[in-house]
Amino acid sequence: MICIDELGPLAVKTYPGAEWKAGPDRATFEPDYGRRGKVWVHGAFEPATGQGTLVFSSARDSISHIQLLEQMMSQFPAERWLIIEDNLSIHTGRQVKMALLAWPEVQVQFIPKYACWLNLIEPWWKQLRSLALKGCRFETTEELITALQAALTYWEEHKHPYHWKKQPQEQPRILLGGFHPELTRNNTAT
Repeated sequence: MICIDELGPLAVKTYPGAEWKAGPDRATFEPDYGRRGKVWVHGAFEPATGQGTLVFSSARDSISHIQLLEQMMSQFPAERWLIIEDNLSIHTGRQVKMALLAWPEVQVQFIPKYACWLNLIEPWWKQLRSLALKGCRFETTEELITALQAALTYWEEHKHPYHWKKQPQEQPRILLGGFHPELTRNNTAT
């Protein structure tokens, strides 16, 4: 199982870090509005091993997505792949469908709309952003890409399988329409 998603666009700018400053004054930094370029990051993440791979591009398009699929198949060798991704138009475009016809060993499973938290690459993006961007200022897109590649290299050296933090019984129950049997039982006693 491989989780795929896009991150970005990441602007070439200053990304403030978490600073703690003793005293009555709060931590400050000079605003940086970027405008020096942007980078789209296309990523594939295997939760069972913690391994990841990235493809960088100037746009979020089907060509970059196909490049990621090709890189994914070379980085994660297997007889078959199950890809988890969202319903973004570049994932379901004509070019991607044609490429997938050439790869019958690749099966795609789309997550439901508005359920991005089901894709396990999302917490990995948070880790990668923290490793690459926090407290750094970038002047060019090349510097930004170099920082992301260095963060990926660091992650690969310290990778570990990803496990859900909460067990199913610990996750909050969804209240549909405001009605839940346990709530009505407790309210009828009063």
